[in-house]
Amino acid sequence: MAVVGFGPSGAVAAALLGQAGLRVLVIDKSREVYDKPRAVAMDHEIMRTLQSLGVAHQVAQHTEAFSASEHFGADGQMIRRLDMLAPPYPMGWTPSMVFLQPPVEKIIRERVAALPSVEVRLGVELMGLTQDAGGVHLTVRGDDGVEKIESASYVIGCDGASSSVRRLSNITLEDLGFDEPWLVVDVLANAQGLAKLPKASAQFCEPARPTTFIIGTGAHRRWEIMMLPGEDPRQMEDEAQVWKLLARWITQGDAQLWRRASYRFHALLATDWRKGRVFLAGDAAHQQPPFLGQGMCQGLRDVGNLAGRASDALLDSYGQERGAHVRALTGTIQGIGRYICERDPVAARARDARLLAEQGGSVKSVPRQDLIPGLTTGYLSLQPHAARGTLFPQPLVLQGGEAVLMDDVLGRGWRVLLGAGAQAWSQHSAGATRLQETQGVVGAWFARHACAAAIVRPDHYVYGVASTEQELAAQLAELALAIAPNTAPHTATHTAIISST
Repeated sequence: MAVVGFGPSGAVAAALLGQAGLRVLVIDKSREVYDKPRAVAMDHEIMRTLQSLGVAHQVAQHTEAFSASEHFGADGQMIRRLDMLAPPYPMGWTPSMVFLQPPVEKIIRERVAALPSVEVRLGVELMGLTQDAGGVHLTVRGDDGVEKIESASYVIGCDGASSSVRRLSNITLEDLGFDEPWLVVDVLANAQGLAKLPKASAQFCEPARPTTFIIGTGAHRRWEIMMLPGEDPRQMEDEAQVWKLLARWITQGDAQLWRRASYRFHALLATDWRKGRVFLAGDAAHQQPPFLGQGMCQGLRDVGNLAGRASDALLDSYGQERGAHVRALTGTIQGIGRYICERDPVAARARDARLLAEQGGSVKSVPRQDLIPGLTTGYLSLQPHAARGTLFPQPLVLQGGEAVLMDDVLGRGWRVLLGAGAQAWSQHSAGATRLQETQGVVGAWFARHACAAAIVRPDHYVYGVASTEQELAAQLAELALAIAPNTAPHTATHTAIISST
């Protein structure tokens, strides 16, 4: 395997593949982790992936709970509020977090470095790419100017928005219809500055200049500021101009400028996620506006999804699943972006009235996670069910008298999870690991979905559910045929019965 790009998506891809024992070559033209924050948000699904790599508790030291996001309308009134799911948290981690990217990337890279089957070469750029029946052949050039050819069975392009893998594979991007210029400003605020700033993150949906304010970790604060027609991006990055834009909130005596960069916020999606032996992931495959903080999360979902596949048919379903998921979530993000970016005062006031009316006249908090779709197509059971394609929860379970996260006991592979109603299913409960959860998370999940068993994929999405032992046997037989025809009808690596205290 070869992974091009050693940012968050590439590093997690290499770690997942290396942890599975595969030989992996990683290349990246940059030698260092970028020392300033770009992504600032992640969620509990991503922490669960990092947990499977054994680094989640280290990463958690560089995270904080994401504050509520309060959206203010044309006349300054609150029109919407996004917040956290209520505890007990379904995935075992804080549902929405802010984080500091440079140390988190270093932690993941350290995990990669500990895997003997992974080789990382930095200061190496991809110059050419061809493929044939035997594999993919990459022409790479080191920063010493020396070129050589490396071959791999497959290549994953995690090399960002200007992806060389995508270009060399002649894969185009579909424009989903969003293109707006914004200025992103990061500061480290002192105590005086922190006292002046809002105590919740905010979207100022003001026609004069829409602006986002994000509370990061520690003293880190970020503004995303829409640029107006005719404004020059380079001039907007000028330090004096930045302080003019921030004057509404803080002055130079309140904070240190950390980063300022102009961007065009796009909504783009690769027309092909796979071309022969080449796959795209992360920003190489899609770009979306940042209004839900899902950019990096999407990339890590990509590689978490891809790393659990084996047969050619399953590899084909990667693009189906992730393409549909990214398209749906990008549509939600675009909808938020369009109402944030409304520049017409009359239309903005109409928007405010509509949003309040939709909430019954007063603002009601909406959990951010309610806006994240499940899987709707691809590698899922043929039996329809509302739980199919959703994330299976991760409860705290008792182990040696202590409460630990379920995945730390069962691992990341295929799992059959049985609720209390399936304990008597002799065919499947014999030899099963018996776990007792402490907060009733799984028990409530089975009751809500009116089922007794779930088949859970390595990426924690539900392949299918069953209400009877016969239904479960049929689902497992269907799964075995989907993965590898002519093999025995049992694919799950672990079966567990979970009862509630």
